[in-house]
Amino acid sequence: MKQRMATQVVHAGREDLCSLGVHVTPIDLSSTYPTPDPDAAAASLEAFVGGAENAVNPVYARLHNPTVARFERALATLEGADQAVAFGSGMAALTAVLLALGDRGKHVVAVRPLYGGTDHLLATGLLGTEVSFVDADAVAAAIRPDTGLVMIETPANPTVELVDIEAIVQQAGSVPVLVDSTFATPILQRPLELGATMVLHSATKFLGGHGDVVAGVVACGAEFAGKLRQVRILTGAILHPLAAFLLLRGLSTLRLRVLAAQENAQQLASRLARHPQIAKVHYPGMGGQRQSAILNRQMVGPGSVLAFEMHSGAEADRMLRALRLITPAVSLGSVDSLIQRPAALTHRIVDAQARSEHGISDGLLRMSVGIEDAEDLWADLAQALQAAEAPMAQAA
Repeated sequence: MKQRMATQVVHAGREDLCSLGVHVTPIDLSSTYPTPDPDAAAASLEAFVGGAENAVNPVYARLHNPTVARFERALATLEGADQAVAFGSGMAALTAVLLALGDRGKHVVAVRPLYGGTDHLLATGLLGTEVSFVDADAVAAAIRPDTGLVMIETPANPTVELVDIEAIVQQAGSVPVLVDSTFATPILQRPLELGATMVLHSATKFLGGHGDVVAGVVACGAEFAGKLRQVRILTGAILHPLAAFLLLRGLSTLRLRVLAAQENAQQLASRLARHPQIAKVHYPGMGGQRQSAILNRQMVGPGSVLAFEMHSGAEADRMLRALRLITPAVSLGSVDSLIQRPAALTHRIVDAQARSEHGISDGLLRMSVGIEDAEDLWADLAQALQAAEAPMAQAA
């Protein structure tokens, strides 16, 4: 019987715990494994190097780890994927995708805005790729015979703009489509059901949920997962087992955390939209008819990340300095609320003109709303906004 999401997040990857006689996921910290049967060990090594998901003997921790494999099975279940492959960071996961595409992936079509690190990696061509940055409705026109990947992020970082996954898939045709679904999580969005080829998460964010793990994961078909594992073995980018344990623990409360934080974000977005100091609020469902239509079609809810624009970077910085409860910091998806100015931090390495063209102004602030009391969060925002305005009033 197919289980519902609320059950899956608690039990996926843990199905055999009862038979093992334990209640909590075991952590396997071995760096190497005994190989008393040389033939079995050699066969296992060859299997892993060939991209196999499992083998008789793990042999060595760079090849395979049982705790990491548990997290991968759990995430694949939540995304409705054949398999998932976990890495030491979200950027390591993206790097593996680009390398696993081989010659087919020399040209990438990417829809901006994207996470600053992703944008920078593609723009530098460090991995031998060439990128065409386009708007969402220009993907088909940008595809070439050597295009190996179409990449989107939805909701996008940092403007939380929504991209129509089904429309992108249709434009891409036979070209694989990668969706960075970090902001949505499997709770709010399932890109594979909408035709995407693979889903990427910076598991550091909502999947971990407590600000104590750095990780990345890709959910996809079995064949491409094998290629990702081959790259992971060669680059040594496998996730640490302790991080996998923390991620499994985080998944069990994922749905509760996402929904609670989303409720707070909806309240704050509405209040910020009415505040005289705020030039504009970016939040799924508040971006006009087209954005609302995409939201209703491909997401269960708008999520807990929002962005809002102040009149200048200096004013935004004054506000950040005045906060007392909300933490000024990069990253997102934690139980506590975080806020940062993308033009100064996460997207500082993105071309300035590209930032401007895609709504990343100097005064834009991105806030990841946590699960604190909404009234306490609003009180902190309100006093910080007032403090940011005071120097301007004095100057006037």
